[in-house]
Amino acid sequence: MKISIDWLKDFIEINHTPEELDHILTMSGLEVEGLEKFESVKGGLKGVVVGEVLTCASHPNAEKLSVTTVDVGESQALPIVCGAPNVAAGQKVLVATVGTTLFFADGESLKIKKAKIRGEVSQGMICAEDELGIGTSHAGIMVLDTDLPNGTPAADYLELKEDNVLEIGLTPNRADAASHYGVARDLKVLLDSPLKQAGKEELNISKKDLPIDVIVENTEACPRYSGITINGMEVKPSPQWLQNRLRAIGLSPINNVVDATNYILHGYGQPLHAFDAAKIKGNKVIVKTLAEGTPFVTLDEKERKLASTDLMICNEESPMCIGGVFGGLESGVTDETTSIFLESAYFDPGFIRKTSQFHTLKTDASFRFERGTDPNMTVKALSIAANLITELTGGYISSDIIDVYPNPISNFEVLVKYKNINRLIGKDIEKSQVKSILKGLEIDILEETDTELKISVPPYRVDVQREADVIEEILRMYGYESIEVSANLNSDFLANTPEKDFDLFKSRISQMLAGAGFQEIMTNSLTNSKYTGYLESLSADNHVTMLNALSEDLDVMRQTMYFSALEVVSHNINRRQTDLKLFEFGKTYLKVDGKYKEKPLLTITMSGMDYPESWQVKQQETTFHKISGVVKRILDRFNFTSPNVTELDDEAFGFGLSFQNNNKTIAKVGLLSPWLAKKFGISQKVYYAEIDWNYIVNNYNPFIQYKEIPKFPEVRRDLSLVMSKATSFSQIEQVALKTERKILKSVNVFDIYEGENLGEGKKSYSVSFILHDLQKTLQEKQINKTMDRLMDAFERELDIVIIGRQK
Repeated sequence: MKISIDWLKDFIEINHTPEELDHILTMSGLEVEGLEKFESVKGGLKGVVVGEVLTCASHPNAEKLSVTTVDVGESQALPIVCGAPNVAAGQKVLVATVGTTLFFADGESLKIKKAKIRGEVSQGMICAEDELGIGTSHAGIMVLDTDLPNGTPAADYLELKEDNVLEIGLTPNRADAASHYGVARDLKVLLDSPLKQAGKEELNISKKDLPIDVIVENTEACPRYSGITINGMEVKPSPQWLQNRLRAIGLSPINNVVDATNYILHGYGQPLHAFDAAKIKGNKVIVKTLAEGTPFVTLDEKERKLASTDLMICNEESPMCIGGVFGGLESGVTDETTSIFLESAYFDPGFIRKTSQFHTLKTDASFRFERGTDPNMTVKALSIAANLITELTGGYISSDIIDVYPNPISNFEVLVKYKNINRLIGKDIEKSQVKSILKGLEIDILEETDTELKISVPPYRVDVQREADVIEEILRMYGYESIEVSANLNSDFLANTPEKDFDLFKSRISQMLAGAGFQEIMTNSLTNSKYTGYLESLSADNHVTMLNALSEDLDVMRQTMYFSALEVVSHNINRRQTDLKLFEFGKTYLKVDGKYKEKPLLTITMSGMDYPESWQVKQQETTFHKISGVVKRILDRFNFTSPNVTELDDEAFGFGLSFQNNNKTIAKVGLLSPWLAKKFGISQKVYYAEIDWNYIVNNYNPFIQYKEIPKFPEVRRDLSLVMSKATSFSQIEQVALKTERKILKSVNVFDIYEGENLGEGKKSYSVSFILHDLQKTLQEKQINKTMDRLMDAFERELDIVIIGRQK
């Protein structure tokens, strides 16, 4: 939100520098995110002055040029060569003197220098509109109608303004501060300075020749509706001062009526809407909802289908405006408009929020209405606006104010205890100062005792409805920096372990994966409901369905991240990026028994070649073992060093492994089924893994156990095993570790062979076994005895044949 300091001074006297004001507002909770200088014309026309052409003659060496002398208020007139066809003696003109930099309307710039043009000296430039950056005309120089003395700065003649603009990062709860008047209300307390009357409220109603009836059918959505008519208007450009005000905060001037409504919106925080009165059929304004699907064309020339909850401003025959959000094409103000009906209303925030989201329309008006405006501001803003519009357009007020307000909105009553003020703030604040701050914030004290206050909070402070809210307001105005830090800091609780920081863990794992050549992706949590039919394990009953789907392809929240990964792989392959190493922190969403479940996951996807093509390294397609190794590294980082590994039973995978801890699946990894990949036009292998992110972080044990480096050597023994293809390495590992618990430290496969000479359905593993006794050197007898027991177990439990074993 942009706040003009010059505009702010209309509401309150400010004697502070922009930088000081920046600090004051930031410390009060209205964080200033930027401070910039505004010039109504770039460069401020410094060096451009009013001049008078004393003489004008044809250039002796150029038919289309003139040689002039111009009085610019200096001791001697300046010789200036001019190419404009309309230059003549006796004219008042604007002259850019030597050293001036001009910024043209097309964005180009020019520094004026003393020069010779076709042999004639020229010490300046007589300017056209576009050369000054104040218009686009280049038909000739600007000829002024003014009695200002020669040498008067052009900025004074053109009433140019310089301003400083604050960029405030407005939090959603501070709807009351979404205007210059709102910010001034805070400054009233912070600067201890009274507010000024910035606009005329008293109306001069000379005629009542344009009455409009107002009927509010839906008072829940529209608790208050005010309006007035203005007749005899001329729609034209706004005066320079108003255009400067709007441009300073980033708005483009349109015409005097629309600019006036924007001026009130950003000045007082009250949205207004002007209807062309000639287009209000039946001279009736009806506030109501219409049937679901009713077509309506908005100002952007788009036809929209209305929801049954959209509050519409209608005439006797048709809708004219989506209340509080966007105007209609047929009822807006045009250059031919001569009379208007001016609306100033208070709409229920819930209704406006639903409408804004349903139509994906975000306007300055909806921004304020959906957060909560001031129901007591409608008539005040309407009066000030009506007087301003009559002044700008030459019209007159042609009706009394209509104000439909059947159920006035009450103030919020809150009980505040002094002890809680001091307890939450951490400092005893004088009761007189507390009451002074509340009074400055327009919060009335209804009842008072020695221990507490019963107060009345105006309804525009939608964020102040509890005791804690009131105390926060007192602290804001008292000053956070005024709360001294105690010399002795202490705590009555010390945690045994540091609090788990999910963002820190995410950052560390991201760095680890990026260092291994992976790239992070971020996919949409919205997906296509048709994907549900690809897997029997997914059910449409579990969908979290979007009520206001952006498109048919994004109509549900994803139940799994398989499809997100496949979409990204397909997108990249279609653009000839076939070697992919990707990871994502995302979430899945389910609806089970009417309750919604959200699950954070870390997913890893690999496809294509493992390394880029190079003469140094032979290209090799990525494998299951590469991605499973990455998963194991991540689990090791979280101290899940010995998870239970089983064969993955998941229809989405061709094969894979499931990692479990305490009978809870914490990760799964494998090859996504080729038939599923083909659904996305992918013919190459796609390996995929997902890790239960919440579980591994929440169950992370940060304590590290250290042990002495072993003094005694370890021993390795290898076996060649022939077995059924159905036998997995994890089965071999489990049998081995169960058989020898003391000195067997690790089991590893280092070679695999399959061939016809082994027999049908057979395979061979070469397996290494690491034996290690921490207390003594292993003897050959103990080693052989251990290996015999392992071989017996393999033969007995897994029907394995040990090659070369002799009994």
